[in-house]
Amino acid sequence: MATVTHPPVTILGAGSIGVSFAILFATNAFDVTVYDPAPDALPRAAADLRARLDQLAACGVLDDDCGAVCASVRFTTDLAAALADAGFVQECAPEDRELKRDLLQRAAALTGADVPLISSSSAIVPSEIAHGMTPDAAERTLVGHPGNPPYLLPVVEVVPSPSTRAEIVSTAVTTYRSAGMRPVLVRREVEGFLFNRLQGALLREAYCLVRDGVATVDDIDEVVRSGLGLRWSVIGPFETADLNTRGGIESHAAKMGPAYERMGAERGQHDPWTPELVAEVTAQRRMLLDLDDWDERVRWRDRRLIEVHARLGADRCPSES
Repeated sequence: MATVTHPPVTILGAGSIGVSFAILFATNAFDVTVYDPAPDALPRAAADLRARLDQLAACGVLDDDCGAVCASVRFTTDLAAALADAGFVQECAPEDRELKRDLLQRAAALTGADVPLISSSSAIVPSEIAHGMTPDAAERTLVGHPGNPPYLLPVVEVVPSPSTRAEIVSTAVTTYRSAGMRPVLVRREVEGFLFNRLQGALLREAYCLVRDGVATVDDIDEVVRSGLGLRWSVIGPFETADLNTRGGIESHAAKMGPAYERMGAERGQHDPWTPELVAEVTAQRRMLLDLDDWDERVRWRDRRLIEVHARLGADRCPSES
C-alpha cells in the first residue's frame, strides 16, 4: 500500500490553540513547525506539548510514542524558516484582526500560491481579516475554527470569504480530514460562525436563568452535563427533535413550536418556526432518515447512550478520582 504524504504544517502562534493543533497534526503523521516571535513562548509550548501527550498516553488514547510525536514538532522564532516548506498554514495568534492580517500577509509572501492561509479566529469573519491584503493573500485566506482542544474535539468550521479560491477551500477540507477532523463548511460569513453562535445561545439563556433566580450556576451545568451534554454527544439538536417525537421533526414542531416561540419572545427574540422553515428542516431530515427507519434509529440512539454510560463508568483516566 502506498504511503500517504501529508503537506508540512506550519502553525503561527505557540499558545494553547497552537499547541493543540500541533498535537492534532503530529499524531496524524504530519510534520509540524510551530512559530512564535517570543523566544520565551517556545520552551513553555514544548513543555505543554509533552504534558498533554503524556496525559493522552496515560488515558490510553495515544497510539504513538510521546517522544516520537514530540520529535516531529519543531519550534522556531524565524518566520521564514518556519514557512520554508509549508504546505498548510494554521494561524493561532490572539483574536486581533490587525495582528492576524499582518501575520497572514507576511506568510503569503513566504509560501506558494496554492498554500491555504487559515486563521483559527473564533468570531472574526475571514473577509475582515483579508481586508487590505494583496489579492494573492486574500484569495488564500479563510477561517478554520476548531473546538478546543482540536485533538479531542474533531469538528472544525471551514469559513471562506467571498474572495477565497474554491481550490483553497478544497485543500483545507481535505487536509483537515487527513488529520482525522470533521470539517463543516460555513456557507455564509456570520460573526461567531456555527460553534459560538450555538454555544452563545445556550450561554445567554443560562445567564438569564441565574439572573432571574430560576437556578444556580451548578444546577444549570448539571442539566447540561447529565442531560443535554450526554444526548448531544450522540446526536445534535435537529436529530434529537426528530427522534423525540413519533412522526419526526414535523410533528415535534407542531407540538413544541408554540412553546419555543413564547420562550424566545420572553427574551426579546421573536423568531417563530414558520411553516416554510419547518418544511425545509423536515425535508433535510427526511433526506437523512426515512420515517420508515425511525424506530431503528431510536434504538440506535439508545444503544449509543448506553455505551456512553458504560464508558463514563469504566473509562476513567488514572489522574481522575
